[in-house]
Amino acid sequence: MGNKTYQHAADRPWIFRTYSGHSTAAKSNALYRSNLEKGQTGLSIAFDLPTQTAYDSDHILAKGEVGKVGVPVGHLGDMRTLFDGISVAQMNTSMTINAPASYMLALYVALADEQGADRSVLMGTTQNDIIKEYLSRGTYVFPPEPSMRLISDMVSWCYTETPKWNPLNVCSYHLQEAGATPQQELAYALATACAVLDAVKAGGQVPDEDFETVFSRISFFVNAGVRFVTELCKMRAFVDLWEEIGRERYGVKSEKALRFRYGVQVNSLGLTEQQPENNVYRILLEAMAVTLSKRARCRALQLPAWNEALGLPRPWDQQWSLRMQQIMAFETDLLEYEDLFDGSHVVEGKTDELKGGARKQLAEIDAMGGAVNAVEFMKGELVASQKNRVMGIEGGDQKVIGVNAFTSTEPSPLATGDDAIMTVDPAEEYAQIERLKQWRKDRDTAECERAVEHLRAAASEGRNLMPSTIEAVKAGVTIGEWGETLRGVFGEYRGPTGVSIVISTEGDEDIEAVKANVERVSDLLGRTLTYVLGKPGLDGHSNGAEQIATRGRACGMKVIYEGIRFTPEEIVQQAIDNDAHVVGLSILSGSHLDLARETARLMRERGLENIPLVVGGIIPNEDALALKQMGIKRVYTPKDFQITDLMGDIVELVEKAHLA
Repeated sequence: MGNKTYQHAADRPWIFRTYSGHSTAAKSNALYRSNLEKGQTGLSIAFDLPTQTAYDSDHILAKGEVGKVGVPVGHLGDMRTLFDGISVAQMNTSMTINAPASYMLALYVALADEQGADRSVLMGTTQNDIIKEYLSRGTYVFPPEPSMRLISDMVSWCYTETPKWNPLNVCSYHLQEAGATPQQELAYALATACAVLDAVKAGGQVPDEDFETVFSRISFFVNAGVRFVTELCKMRAFVDLWEEIGRERYGVKSEKALRFRYGVQVNSLGLTEQQPENNVYRILLEAMAVTLSKRARCRALQLPAWNEALGLPRPWDQQWSLRMQQIMAFETDLLEYEDLFDGSHVVEGKTDELKGGARKQLAEIDAMGGAVNAVEFMKGELVASQKNRVMGIEGGDQKVIGVNAFTSTEPSPLATGDDAIMTVDPAEEYAQIERLKQWRKDRDTAECERAVEHLRAAASEGRNLMPSTIEAVKAGVTIGEWGETLRGVFGEYRGPTGVSIVISTEGDEDIEAVKANVERVSDLLGRTLTYVLGKPGLDGHSNGAEQIATRGRACGMKVIYEGIRFTPEEIVQQAIDNDAHVVGLSILSGSHLDLARETARLMRERGLENIPLVVGGIIPNEDALALKQMGIKRVYTPKDFQITDLMGDIVELVEKAHLA
């Protein structure tokens, strides 16, 4: 028998991205140009929370949030600055934007028109997945039905006007961050894609003969965790199930249209504050899970920096992750071979198992009427799955090196020094607001007002909103004005918290001990210990708050948790209305100093100075010291992963406050 060769000419590598944006459009532009010079081949834009939730930088909810987790882009002038010296005709741009995706695409199209670029050559992606925002990330704006209409309008508009642009990037990334099992990640993401495709069909804007083209422009954005074999098989399951759905549910025949097209951000939830240098290995293993299998290889890959559990990464940290991708693509022989796992009974068996579980859950969601109707059900399931994951880490069944196993360590030379992580100068928020005021002053007010009226009319009359949104951005309408106009037509929405489920202690001895202590202190107080837990500002990452609320209830506390996006004043009012014994703030956006300071001030002003105030989030040591100097009684960070111990600490704090 002759020797069989498996090698072939090397494939083209995936698109190299880093997820970045901070402070201002000008500083982010400098970062983008630097990264492109280092060999990055696509942009992945991180927007700040006011931009993501369609508020201008001077809105009350934006205070302390401007430029913190991404770049503020509030109007066409900001977009011009962001892409100064960068040709949009030659760039592949991914925008992590959801509720205001149509506004952001309109800015990009308007900029392309200014640069003289043909709209048909624009390449990139708007994430635009609103269902996972209700489930996991919280940057929704409008209720489900009008939100799906906005997405459907974009999909229907893009396939003819910007045919190389992906108008929807179904995002399972944040589902895994919120606790999804691999089967849940598969099922919930695919159910979301079906919900959008069904909405496009029902909208009647796309002729039946063009529906295959629309199907081909749906892309996905997935998470790759550190369980390497499972994640690799999950991606192969995604490939098979998407083709199955295309053929059987939508009658798609074209092999090219049926391809599962996806990009990846590998798991940030699993990055640890303890021994953060270990995150380099985690990131590499996660990247391998989505690149080794040729038939399930990602189209684009963005890697977090090793120190993202500590704060905003520096350009050098991002460069290190970019170099990891380049070494995999150009130094190894990874791209020179056919699929390494075809014929593996282990991989095929695991893939079939995941597909079977996902099909079962998809059928369950379909029986409820689809993903939109199943939002509350899926949210509860994710909170329950996250609870199991967290308790596995707490109990040591799920080992995390440096956190609950092998915890002795040498000090890391990488994480020392004043510039170990980037910080955003608080003065940048003031400067951004001043630029916004100048933009409003310089524009043609009458033209803006006409454009806003056209937008309102299109929303009210059911017409496609993309043309009027492009008209609005060209007239100088800001993102906050666009959002306010559509809020007036569509209304606002507060998503389910998912924490009404799990009260059972499941016989856990530690929980039972804290529960007994809660009962003792409640007797001392004369009523059940009451904990008001709030998420001030625009941070929608609610996983931690949901687990705290769930565990607090399991320990016998009365926990008041109303969800995300409250002002400090509203949280203080909740404390007054519920006669709270302790108030907790969960803030992961980096705005903890501003929001905690304002909450503490209001509590003193309203006579609540004797009620302990605690804060949890990704908080550097120097900020923790500043918070304690403000009078914050406890500062909790990811290293405080034993939630039951944290609950015990809060009970002790309440007892001391009462006795004092």
